[in-house]
Amino acid sequence: MDARTKEAIRYLGYGRHAVDDHTLKLVESCFEELSQAACGRIVYRIFELEFPESGRILLGNLDIHSKNLYKNLTGCKKAVLLGATLGPKVDLLLRKYSIGDMARVVTLQACAAAMLEEYLDEWQTALEADMKKEGYYIRPRFSPGYGDFDIAHQDMILRMLDTAKKIGLTLTGGNMLTPSKSVTAVIGLSETETSCHIKGCEVCQKKDCAYRRL
Repeated sequence: MDARTKEAIRYLGYGRHAVDDHTLKLVESCFEELSQAACGRIVYRIFELEFPESGRILLGNLDIHSKNLYKNLTGCKKAVLLGATLGPKVDLLLRKYSIGDMARVVTLQACAAAMLEEYLDEWQTALEADMKKEGYYIRPRFSPGYGDFDIAHQDMILRMLDTAKKIGLTLTGGNMLTPSKSVTAVIGLSETETSCHIKGCEVCQKKDCAYRRL
């Protein structure tokens, strides 16, 4: 079982339970269909960081009050602000099956989430190599909605990155991203190397890490 299939199974909530052959075949089929529909796109900018007080971060036009993000970024001088999406055809695919095949919709949702993470991980690996050349090490991705990082910051992030024009990523009235399989995130850049895994805090067993998101 490859990494993204394992991730999709995790999103489906199987945990440590065995996965039946029918579900595995459904996952495989969903990935095949998504590979035809998805069009990964990403835009990012690098900003200087300021920490005027404990729990507060200034990042470009963002004035963020978040103890969790503050902890994650402590020691960083800069941060990458990014927006990424799998594109609108994934949403069309989900709507296609939403009337008569909810089992497939749920599986497509899980597979698309895993595909987006895989896309970001691959991009982040390249970013890590580029930043090392400049003397910086990256921290795990941290998105609005994690811990106390308010999801309301999504609007300003999209404005700062001009995502509507560059990658077609916009926001609903409820601060939800559209296309739905999209994400915004902050990645700290530090001159001090850490042992953070690219997969981030969800799979890391180090519960007392100073950079842990939650």
